Amino acid sequence: MDALLTSTAVVALAEIGDKTQLLAILLATRFRKPLPIILGILAATLANHALAALLGATVAGIFQSGWFRTLIALSFIAMALWTLIPDKLDDLEDKPARFGAFVTTTIAFFLVEMGDKTQIATVALGARFQAVGWVTLGTTLGMLIANIPAVFLGHELIRRVPLKIVRLIAALLFAAIGLWLLIRG
Repeated sequence: MDALLTSTAVVALAEIGDKTQLLAILLATRFRKPLPIILGILAATLANHALAALLGATVAGIFQSGWFRTLIALSFIAMALWTLIPDKLDDLEDKPARFGAFVTTTIAFFLVEMGDKTQIATVALGARFQAVGWVTLGTTLGMLIANIPAVFLGHELIRRVPLKIVRLIAALLFAAIGLWLLIRG
């Protein structure tokens, strides 16, 4: 249960103001079809985060040494610092979509999530808990918790939520997990 709850909280907070959340807003304003966009986010996140959690759990299963646990703890602290840097959605072009809302969202989310802080956090969570299913479910719930309001409320949400404070809270959460793991050894 710890894997589920921790994964959900970490990703929900880390996702606020992230480029994939900005992508959700962009897709919502472009397509104006919330359900296919939400289902696309769900499909892409399940696929992407299942692979990331599996990678983390596999690597953790191979490396059971103290230095590897320290590396995982330090990765959470690095995620804390990365979270403080605001994301932009500069790399997506404003071309008309070739496919419908679901396919466009699924492909775009899967690709944009590659190497993103929430994907890297999922790898670290998979390594920490070695529970691929619970971590995948938790990180996917976290993505949906952060992105469903973005799909429905779009630009209003970004205008009203103080992203600087949310990024700070997410950074503190990552740092706390990293420090806790370092202390536990």
